[in-house]
Amino acid sequence: MSTATTDTAGPRRRRWKAVAVLRRATLILLVLAQTLAGLYGMQSVLPYHGGNLLEKGILFLFAVLFAWISVGFWTALLGFWLRRRGGDPWSLVRRYDAATVAATPLARTAVVMPIYNEPVDRTLAGLRATIQSLRDTGELEHFDFYLLSDSRDAQQWLEERTGWYRLCQEQGLQGRLFYRHRPVNLNFKSGNVADFLRRWGKDYEYMVVLDADSVMGGATLTRMVRHMELAPKVGILQTSPSLINAHSAFARFQQFANRVYGPLFTAGLAGIQLGEAAYWGHNAIIRCKPFMEHCGLQHLSGFGLFRGPIMSHDFVEAAYMGRAGYEVWMEPELDESYEESPPTLVDELTRDRRWAKGNLQHAWLFLFAPKLRFAHRMAFLNGILSYLSSPIWLAFLILTSIEATRLTLWPIDYFPEQQNSMFPAWPEWHPHWAVGLILSTFFLLFLPKFLAIADVLLSGRRRQHGGAWRLFASVCLELLVSMLLAPIRMLTHSRYVLGALFNLSLHWGGQNRTDETGWREAFVSHAPGTLLAAGWAGLALWLDPFFFFWSLPVALPLILAAPTSVVLSRVALGEALRRRRLLLTPEEQRLSPQVDAIADPRPLNPGALSAFDAAVVDPDLNHLHRALARRRRCLEPEAREEWLQRCIQHGPEGLNRRQLNALARDDEALARLHRAAWVAPPDSYWGTRIGLVKRRDYG
Repeated sequence: MSTATTDTAGPRRRRWKAVAVLRRATLILLVLAQTLAGLYGMQSVLPYHGGNLLEKGILFLFAVLFAWISVGFWTALLGFWLRRRGGDPWSLVRRYDAATVAATPLARTAVVMPIYNEPVDRTLAGLRATIQSLRDTGELEHFDFYLLSDSRDAQQWLEERTGWYRLCQEQGLQGRLFYRHRPVNLNFKSGNVADFLRRWGKDYEYMVVLDADSVMGGATLTRMVRHMELAPKVGILQTSPSLINAHSAFARFQQFANRVYGPLFTAGLAGIQLGEAAYWGHNAIIRCKPFMEHCGLQHLSGFGLFRGPIMSHDFVEAAYMGRAGYEVWMEPELDESYEESPPTLVDELTRDRRWAKGNLQHAWLFLFAPKLRFAHRMAFLNGILSYLSSPIWLAFLILTSIEATRLTLWPIDYFPEQQNSMFPAWPEWHPHWAVGLILSTFFLLFLPKFLAIADVLLSGRRRQHGGAWRLFASVCLELLVSMLLAPIRMLTHSRYVLGALFNLSLHWGGQNRTDETGWREAFVSHAPGTLLAAGWAGLALWLDPFFFFWSLPVALPLILAAPTSVVLSRVALGEALRRRRLLLTPEEQRLSPQVDAIADPRPLNPGALSAFDAAVVDPDLNHLHRALARRRRCLEPEAREEWLQRCIQHGPEGLNRRQLNALARDDEALARLHRAAWVAPPDSYWGTRIGLVKRRDYG
């Protein structure tokens, strides 16, 4: 039972809503004013000043893109201002003084980690680091831990189960650290968490959701629980995770950007949202009872893309929590919250395919879900535009190319039908307006990054990033790489948006966290964009040299997409940048037990045996897996017997995944395989595995 203190900050809670309204209204006015000014400049640049249908389309797309950039610009400026004044006085973590927070008793909390085909050693190293950090606080007894597996391959989930068993023994957490392998994989990660809540949610006041690549500090976890206890109207408290453990050049650029620019944007975003923030799906604490009562996800009832299960659940759950009258806070000041970045551009874009479809689904909820708060509808819109902006940018490039082609190849139409005038429409060109518009756009894009440098220097954190000059050089490198990657992401996201609108099916898989990108994979992945960009640049050169140079910032990165992807995936380049003290982050400069624990994870399943082989021949593991088997028999006894005999004679290589899964879930099959393995001839498949076990046990 919770020991939640009555929230005495009711008047303050009402005041933060007024502050949020004022900040959001100011943001809207600034964005509108800036967009109108940019639109006026763009209209002056166009030859007919928006006087025909083509130019009206260009102006509309430009307005959307300029407003999108403007929102990010003012969000970063607000974040810079809040950080320079020492933090947001209206944030949740400043509602109570440190002594009050420290004196608040803890409530029973579950730390849940949904996993799906993840590297077992790395995953359990992060969980071990979190457990050890909680033990160091002296508050470990208030927390239980759950590994929730959706893995479909027997070799994978047997290895997970073995790692869990050994982690329990190592940490002395029998009866406190649990493993659940879900036999039916429904509704992805949200379905996995829902399965946990149906079974055990009533036993806990709170749950902390971690991703497979997450790790959190014990002091942060206990602080989050205490803030939830002090503020019973808070339903979700979200941290702002820092990227860590980057090795490839691509991951190091992402990690550096997250640690240098991220604080400004997250501080500004948190300052705008306040108690109506978004939930990011991990590294957050959730009040279980209202979450179970109000945040269940029904299938969408629309058509095509907007029908079926909700793929991106986190924003929706935050919106439903807010609709139920609970607050959702995102607090950048909660440190020791970490996650990892995809190691390569190909892996990031593969992940974005599912995110693009999930965010576009939110359009249905944005339009039709009843009683959602304005801020949460805006969070939906922000997520939609984060992917829809790419095809908008692509459409803008297409229309401007058509405009340039029309003016070059076709005679000027002095009396367009839309004008309905007896006077000719004279096309006008104002190069100085075009230059001014380009410079103003660069100002909006790049000023926040240089404000981030100022924030680091003024905060005295320059040494954490290698010193002032290395910080500046790192930012310049990151700017160059981000300009190379932006067109690649634009074209790929545009393809994903079109695929989502046609409701193409997706494969949900675990993330790659180690492999580099090969040349063949890169060329296959980026070939369509490379060919399209080369054709576009050739057309631009044929039409007009000025148009050709205007196209290069987009066309050249697309032409170089494959080598860019390969080079940035290289770990050697990332390590070379580290040795030269470029792209450094604070975690690389100071000792952090949580980060160090996952940098080189200690294997929990040492040895040469596969997970299935170990489950068969190792007596302890065989007993464990038999005890946890579902005790079902195969529906076809003859087929089951055939699979068993084939496995006894030739090992698991003679079985497909379905057959191997069936045997691994069957306690009697595991028992028969174990007995057969221990009497097998020494030179047989199982005899050699028994020899490995004996050498391990007896040296």
